[in-house]
Amino acid sequence: MKSIKYSRHTGEDWDSLSIEELLNKLSDFLLQSGFNNPYFDDFRNSDRDLQALHDAILNALLRSGTLSDEMLDQLERMEDREEFENSEISRLVQYLIDRLAREGYIRIQKSKKPVTGKGGRGLSQSQVRFELTDKALDFLGYKTLKNLLGSLGKSSFGRHDTRDMATGVEASGASKRYEFGDTLNLNVSGTILNAIRREGLKVPIDLEYADLEIHQCEYQSSCATVLMLDCSHSMILYGEDRFTPAKKVALALAHLIRTQYPGDTLHVVLFHDSAEEIPLSRLARVQVGPFYTNTREGLRLAQRILARENKDMRQIIMITDGKPSAVTEPDGSIYRNAFGLDPYVVGLTFKEVSQCRRSNILINTFMLARDYDLVAFVRKVTEICRGKAYFTTPRSLGQYILMDYMRNKVQKVH
Repeated sequence: MKSIKYSRHTGEDWDSLSIEELLNKLSDFLLQSGFNNPYFDDFRNSDRDLQALHDAILNALLRSGTLSDEMLDQLERMEDREEFENSEISRLVQYLIDRLAREGYIRIQKSKKPVTGKGGRGLSQSQVRFELTDKALDFLGYKTLKNLLGSLGKSSFGRHDTRDMATGVEASGASKRYEFGDTLNLNVSGTILNAIRREGLKVPIDLEYADLEIHQCEYQSSCATVLMLDCSHSMILYGEDRFTPAKKVALALAHLIRTQYPGDTLHVVLFHDSAEEIPLSRLARVQVGPFYTNTREGLRLAQRILARENKDMRQIIMITDGKPSAVTEPDGSIYRNAFGLDPYVVGLTFKEVSQCRRSNILINTFMLARDYDLVAFVRKVTEICRGKAYFTTPRSLGQYILMDYMRNKVQKVH
């Protein structure tokens, strides 16, 4: 049964506020990667505090100039939290949170979490949390993709085209004489003209096997991609957040593949002390942790994933800013060394890169650092696997990745 929810009349047309614009302004907050949490407190937490969302919405309203002068004057005169909670601004923020939940962008739930008091006794405190839905992730991916394509000057594109010609249903290439095994996508006018050239114009027209002419179409390949994201400690060091842009690119790439390249597949692998595959629905909640960089284990997992894919093109897109500093030993233990380029770690990593080349897996590396030793390491990886290396920044990362992905449209597949 349909229900109607009544709210207090405010005299303002709050329903005219665009919830999509608000969600776009909140993207950095919703996809945060631990940059504001340098001590990694609860970095594996899978849900969010609703109070943090409340504060983020308030900041977004202040930055966008949505609040009226009267509301701003009230905000300046407020002296305590209780007065703010009873204000019209607080009701507006709560209304927007309710709309986000009602329109399916977030899920709100209450969870009981033990909190230790000063006396050491465990207290049960009810906390309201929220998490993003698939609808919100899809919207954020679409907005990111739209912004990136706007900066590239691209408006539309199709599937991965190659320079090879094949016989198919769509006639987009020059016609050719039929050969045994071709799809009989008949060029009727060309076939009749061949018969007329051979015997002259007469009725009925006698067709022979040599007269048959067929249309060609551009051979369009399918691609399996593993996006490897470095979520080690260094991705939030040195005064900038490098992981949030990487997550945005992953969401944009997923939206691009789903809407424009339906035959392609995308898998996301996080590599840190070890490596793990995660679903895209979990990507928004992933944060950087106190990890080392086990590049070799990420490559091994990516190869196992791509081995299951029956695609013409198989590639790894690796986003990292640091050197490999860990490897998994045969007994399952992890060897770590964060000081310099450890020859043992680097040697095993290069060995895995060579295995990718033998398996015809392309590795394209997007490097977010410019240190001489790290640049030399990435260039060696590129040399071994005959892939490409891009030395970029968090701001231009998305543009480079999308340009590279779409450039594969003209890659020749044998």
